[in-house]
Amino acid sequence: MTCPPTDLRKSTNENRRFDAIVIGTGISGGWAAKELTEKGLRTLVLERGRDVKHVTDYPTAQMQPWEFEHRGQPPLAIRQQNPIASKHYIFREDAMHFVVKDAHHPYVQDKPFDWMRGYQVGGRSLLWARQTQRWSDFDFEGPARDGFAVDWPIRYADLAPWYSYVEKFAGISGNRDGLPQLPDGEFLPPHEMTCVEKHFSEQTAQHYQGTRPVIIGRAAHITDPQPIHTQQGRAKCQHRVMCQRGCPFGGYFSSNASTLPWAERTGKLTLRPHAVVHSIIYDEKKGRATGVRVVDAHTKEMSEYYAKIIFVNASALNSNLILLNSTSHRFPNGLGNDNGLLGKHIAFHNYRGRVSAQFDGFHDYTTDGRRPNGAYVPRFRNVFRQETDFLRGYAASFSTSKIGNATPGLGTSLKDSLFRPDRSGWSIGIQMMGETLPKESSTVRLDPTLRDDWGIPQLRMSVDFDDNDRKMVQDFYEQFSEMLHKAGFVNIQTADTRRNPGSENHEMGGVRMGHDPTTSLLNRWNQLHACQNVFVTDGACMTSTSTQNPSLTYMALTARAADYAVKELKKGNL
Repeated sequence: MTCPPTDLRKSTNENRRFDAIVIGTGISGGWAAKELTEKGLRTLVLERGRDVKHVTDYPTAQMQPWEFEHRGQPPLAIRQQNPIASKHYIFREDAMHFVVKDAHHPYVQDKPFDWMRGYQVGGRSLLWARQTQRWSDFDFEGPARDGFAVDWPIRYADLAPWYSYVEKFAGISGNRDGLPQLPDGEFLPPHEMTCVEKHFSEQTAQHYQGTRPVIIGRAAHITDPQPIHTQQGRAKCQHRVMCQRGCPFGGYFSSNASTLPWAERTGKLTLRPHAVVHSIIYDEKKGRATGVRVVDAHTKEMSEYYAKIIFVNASALNSNLILLNSTSHRFPNGLGNDNGLLGKHIAFHNYRGRVSAQFDGFHDYTTDGRRPNGAYVPRFRNVFRQETDFLRGYAASFSTSKIGNATPGLGTSLKDSLFRPDRSGWSIGIQMMGETLPKESSTVRLDPTLRDDWGIPQLRMSVDFDDNDRKMVQDFYEQFSEMLHKAGFVNIQTADTRRNPGSENHEMGGVRMGHDPTTSLLNRWNQLHACQNVFVTDGACMTSTSTQNPSLTYMALTARAADYAVKELKKGNL
């Protein structure tokens, strides 16, 4: 049930006690809510933003282009008021109501950092790009192989059954490609590549002897609904390509359409929006966390809620903020922060590199409708051996389209043009997704004096690109320009978007997993080493970033950690 703030704030102390508390309702928070309630735990889920109900609270979902006052573009005045948020591709008239405005939650930039946030029930699960690739042991073993950062405390075998578990529930489309660096999953039928994408795939396979696979992307879209999806009330993806508005069909995975309603059906869920988490309460005598302090988003009143276990899923940087602000005599520098590493080793994905080109061919072909997905090139650099002067690697996503695809004319002239080949050719646009290295110098920390509207210290960002990133971008330009040239593309051009860190959503780290409590904050079960009834399973827990989109891994880590937490709770260990 959704509980208005006053209902909980005015309740008795006993009624503010739960078996579990989940902080955040995004992709990982939704999964924590589902798993904990499904296993019988009375669970309070806290969301700092407003409530957003599936279907009913997607105000632009059915609007036509001409119904937007500014044809989709935010007015100049709004862009000027939001110089950070408006840089993001999602900040348009149809979806900007799901994006935090700059003035609503300020932060301090020691170095430029464009922090895009979604404060509402569902968080950024309403806005994500829905790309879902598994990690492989090449990713989990990366830090151990090259000696940069610390070793992951888990391997692919630990997460493989949980990948399968979440994939079946979420609904993931894709091909079984048999790639060691990109394990196959539990797939629904894939989307189809265009003729030019297939051509690029075939030519690349021929010229590089299969070492640079080009495949259709793997995406959280239901292409063939299974019983588990119809039980959720979700339907087949309609290929409207309006996903950022919220999907009234539930065709793509979001907390709003999937995990949160599933949790609500158990009768064990209490959802409280407008609840800004201030900090986690640590009991010195018990040696464990006992609850959370919450500031009402509107009244600014503080209240406390108590539970046996706490899942921190506020999104990577806000999870760091909450833990840093959770101070006590035992933890003067933040909850679990005995080694001083909390808020350090922040990393992200580098999307700066772009390559475009044209192809003069397939004139008698065009695209068939819309496709909420694209093609994908998994990482092929430094996978099986170190072969470049930079560490780790990059993947790439791309799509093609017909140049001048509009069909002119009416009546007879329209009919004639439909049967006349279009000689304008095709365009291709490729973007990189590079793995950045989590460095101790890349930090977020609390400002000693500045506070936000809820009395919480503002977060200071000190994260930047480095020489490894610049070398990687240059290699991306060279390799993909060569690949396109060999495949017969022309007018090949490269571009650097010069986007700041943070602008593409995949911020990670600060509360990393590891074997050793002296070099990490979390163990292999996502528990804080020094406070084992607190679990962190969002992007903050990541030891390295890989080149894959991270959301599927967050889902799997969360389901695995929740299963472990409930078992340990029943044993009396938490």
